[in-house]
Amino acid sequence: MVGYAFMGAAHSQAWRTVNRVYDLPARVRMSLICGRDSGKVAEAADRLGWEGHTTDWRRLVESDDVDVVDICTPGDSHCEIAIAALAAGKHVLCEKPLANTVEEARVMAVAAARARADGVRAMCGFNYRRVPAVTMMRQLIADGRLGVIRHVRAAYLQDWIVDPQFPLVWRLQKDRAGSGALGDIGAHIIDLTQYVTGQRITGVSALTETFVKERPLPAGSSGLAAQADGNGRAMGTVTVDDAAVFVARLDGGALATYEASRFATGRKNALRVEINGSLGTVVFDLERLNELEFYDATRPAAEQGFTRILVTEGEHPYMSAWWPPGHIIGYEHSFTHQMRDFVEAIATGTDPAPSFADALQVQLVLDAVTRSAGLDSRWTEVEPTLAELAA
Repeated sequence: MVGYAFMGAAHSQAWRTVNRVYDLPARVRMSLICGRDSGKVAEAADRLGWEGHTTDWRRLVESDDVDVVDICTPGDSHCEIAIAALAAGKHVLCEKPLANTVEEARVMAVAAARARADGVRAMCGFNYRRVPAVTMMRQLIADGRLGVIRHVRAAYLQDWIVDPQFPLVWRLQKDRAGSGALGDIGAHIIDLTQYVTGQRITGVSALTETFVKERPLPAGSSGLAAQADGNGRAMGTVTVDDAAVFVARLDGGALATYEASRFATGRKNALRVEINGSLGTVVFDLERLNELEFYDATRPAAEQGFTRILVTEGEHPYMSAWWPPGHIIGYEHSFTHQMRDFVEAIATGTDPAPSFADALQVQLVLDAVTRSAGLDSRWTEVEPTLAELAA
């Protein structure tokens, strides 16, 4: 694994757990973890459960003892590491968004397609797909329980940079992160809504805003926490969006609204998706991760109303390996489910999802949002993927 901060810790917990929870056709061995700081990566290896550590990601790619490379770094290094790993015959799991630009994402998708011909697999880490309630939401829609999908409403709201004195961490720098709230959390709701509806976004009209344009330079940071330079006078320019809102049309005819903000005061990690169809509505709220709200309009009028479904039964997606009904699971379990699906795909020679091609399509939506916002919210079509161009 490359990277050991927030996502590195989440992925490590999942790699440690996956074989202890699920009976898989292959066993994970956590061989090497990579980071730039030798002292910090050594400490991380010991804390997170890795056998060895290195400061050179090329050692992972070149090692005969490594079958999978898991990329948990900022977006500016995804492309180089992934392409080198795939070329070396390593299976690759790469955190979202896939890259910082459409150009890089296209190169990665092409490399993954070529590697696939040699039995090498690649997957992008949109972990919210693996929340059991989200997977069940998709099943309800696929089974026709909502009828024709007419509306999609999605919001992902945080407030961790609402203080103007919060330092200029890498997530606020375009050359490292690619974009701000749009790519960091907006990518999640773009992928999630397309995943559950089975429809793709075809065009957008968008607004983005950077509310705080200069911030103190950081003295240190870890995950979503940071400390400002001690003198408080050294400042840097924020080069990404703080918030993005857009309307969209999906290829099945649905109308959609999206909001991604890291300035929603009081909201810590509030992801909410509502899907309205001709026969019903389904709602998912990450702060109630084990639940769905379902409205069945086919019921007699006297019986209609939102039903709370507690997604903890053994027949619910992923839940058979966990606890008795009613015993809830949490955020970290989505990563364990992600590793389960990835290991099974590698061991059985099947294609994991979301693929790099799927992640490229999300990147194309992010690009369309950015272009629309730069053109006074002009309606902007989402460019086709490589597969669509080939067709």
